[in-house]
Amino acid sequence: MKTTMDLPDHLVRQAKQRALQQGCTLKQLVAEFIRLGLHGGPTPSASISSAVISLDTKGLPVFRAQALGALHAIDLAAALELEQQCLIQEDRRRAGLSA
Repeated sequence: MKTTMDLPDHLVRQAKQRALQQGCTLKQLVAEFIRLGLHGGPTPSASISSAVISLDTKGLPVFRAQALGALHAIDLAAALELEQQCLIQEDRRRAGLSA
C-alpha cells in the first residue's frame, strides 16, 4: 500500500543513511521499524561490521580507518559530494534505472 507522510528532513536523511549502511531500501527499513515498533521488538542490526562503521550521537556515520585499511584524508566538500552521489545512485536503482 502506498501512503504519503510529511517527515522532518533530518529524520529522512538519517533513515536513508541507515538503509545504505544495512544494504536495504528506505521502504524496507521503514517497514521493519514500523513492524518492530508495533511489536515492541529491538531495532534491526546493521549488516556492515560495527568495527568499520557506527553512528555517532547525532546519527551521523563514523568510519574507522583502521578497519578499512589505508587512511585517506577527505574534506567536507568531498564527503558531501560522495554522499550526494550515493543518494543519486540509490534513487536511480530504486527507480529501475542504471546507476
